Amino acid sequence: MKIPFLDLKRQYDAIKSEVDLAIQEVLDTCSFVLGKQVSNFETAFSLAHSVKHSVGLSSGTDANHLSLWTLDVGPGDEIILPANTFAATAWAATLCGARPIFVDSHEQSYNLDPVKVEAAVTLKTKAIVAVHLYGQPADLDPLAEIAASHNSYLVEDAAQAHLAEYKGRKVGGIGIAAAFSFYPGKNLGAYGEAGALTTNDDSIAENARMFRDQGQSRKYYHDSYGHNYRMEAIQGAVLSVKLKYLPQWTERRRAVAAKYREMLQDVDQIVLPKEMPYAKHVYHLFVIRAQQRDDLRVFLEQKEVDTGLHYPIPLHLQKAFQHLGYKRGDFPVAEKLADDILSLPIYPELTTQQIEYVCDCIREFYHR
Repeated sequence: MKIPFLDLKRQYDAIKSEVDLAIQEVLDTCSFVLGKQVSNFETAFSLAHSVKHSVGLSSGTDANHLSLWTLDVGPGDEIILPANTFAATAWAATLCGARPIFVDSHEQSYNLDPVKVEAAVTLKTKAIVAVHLYGQPADLDPLAEIAASHNSYLVEDAAQAHLAEYKGRKVGGIGIAAAFSFYPGKNLGAYGEAGALTTNDDSIAENARMFRDQGQSRKYYHDSYGHNYRMEAIQGAVLSVKLKYLPQWTERRRAVAAKYREMLQDVDQIVLPKEMPYAKHVYHLFVIRAQQRDDLRVFLEQKEVDTGLHYPIPLHLQKAFQHLGYKRGDFPVAEKLADDILSLPIYPELTTQQIEYVCDCIREFYHR
């Protein structure tokens, strides 16, 4: 049985008529950048996350950048972020000219460990970026207390965490600003690149809208430096359609995760992801820790089960950051995760039969 890691075609087929109609409306109006489709999506996305402002952007990386740029982060500032995350989190700091300061992960949540964050804060710390990795919110309350006590900001990287909740509150409006990605494979994915910045701060939203549009307060009036980070109308139209289905897709992801847990709970050679008591995990990824990880991955590939590695090299060991002076052994939890983690297929369209096949293959590997 062939099990793809992700099956966007099945999702598209289920909502094809609505998506095609929304795209056709954009083609008929020939208004291709920002406009009604984007503003409608921004309003709906704000409501979905109980936040005052959503600013539609051209990618999640842009959202990461704007989340710090709108805070006037620049040279001389330090930005604390996890060593175990995708590189786009760190680009937010480097694109502003700031220095990323990596911190190790919590052993159970795989997110930023607040105790280790406290030890990393200096007088130069301008912001702490909490990544909601794999769809599970970071422990935001202690991180917010640390940020407030050191006159710095708490920023959320929610690229993988659409509709996730922290202590009953939707992510995206707990920090001063948050970045979301709508890369096609995300829980809420565009049909191309797209992202959004969310915030409850009026000035941050105003600046984000200006920065995304060449620094214009109105056409040809450039009140600040800017960039072209505008969302395309087709992406706004597609995302508006898909957002209506996101709650039910999210619950299906959680059901898939529960089925994996049920079937793999007695496999001693793997560690299942832990859903923390303060979090509602939305399972963008279902990441296990596996003994003989690389051999298991090859075996699953032979059984036609696609898997992923998120992420095989921690940021502090990446060539791009070698000038920062980190070395192997600095962040042992992140390094151990990189050696052990394996992402199993998870998406709303995954059937019980497919889940059972994946689990049977894992059991077969370890019982050989």
